[in-house]
Amino acid sequence: MIAQSVFATEIVKVSRQSSYQLMTAENQAMQDDLNLNPALFWLMDGHSIWKEKTGNKNVSCASCHGDSGKKMSGAATQFPKILRGKLQTLEGQINQCRVSQQDAPALTYESKELLALTTFVANQSKGMPITIQETLLNTKDLQQGKQFFNERMGQLNLSCAQCHQDRASLKLGGSLIPQGHPTAYPIYRIEWQTMGSLQRRLRNCMSGVRAKQFEYGSTEMAQLELYLMWRARGMPLETPGVRP
Repeated sequence: MIAQSVFATEIVKVSRQSSYQLMTAENQAMQDDLNLNPALFWLMDGHSIWKEKTGNKNVSCASCHGDSGKKMSGAATQFPKILRGKLQTLEGQINQCRVSQQDAPALTYESKELLALTTFVANQSKGMPITIQETLLNTKDLQQGKQFFNERMGQLNLSCAQCHQDRASLKLGGSLIPQGHPTAYPIYRIEWQTMGSLQRRLRNCMSGVRAKQFEYGSTEMAQLELYLMWRARGMPLETPGVRP
């Protein structure tokens, strides 16, 4: 059952676009050709971890979902979502499965293993549209995520919306400001020289405005992710993406 939307009056001022469209042709080519995309190594590692038996139950992800991972097609387009009464991100669900189904310890956020598994799972939905909708179950979390997006924070007293909505496509420090749609995470960021999650990028922004960062895996992070994914609904997933 769909809740009466609290966002029904929002007006999209400009056409939505992925930050892929702001990149140079060389960087676009790096993302498009998997043989050039540095994320290939994380994708391959993720597939290996997927098939590896682990934990006290000595089972693998593939034991339930198949060796190829194709059964995960479409899964990444639905997260974050409410599961067992809790808002869960894709990384959180992977860890939940490890703990409950494999009797294995949860993986650390931003660890190579969790990034690799998340990249592998999300890649199964590449090209599929984000399907987040507002429902009676998630509306409170969605409202809170919207509030986080719009409220000013930190010593610089800036909000996400001031950059990625009001000033999108303008320049900051010589670089074009993207609209902030999370269509390609986990991504290989050339600046980082490694893969990173959406939560890492959000924490970078919070640090940039000199605000207290939300903790990895926190409810606040999940709520902000939910709003960003809702805001990008209908846009195709690009995982694994490349960004400057």
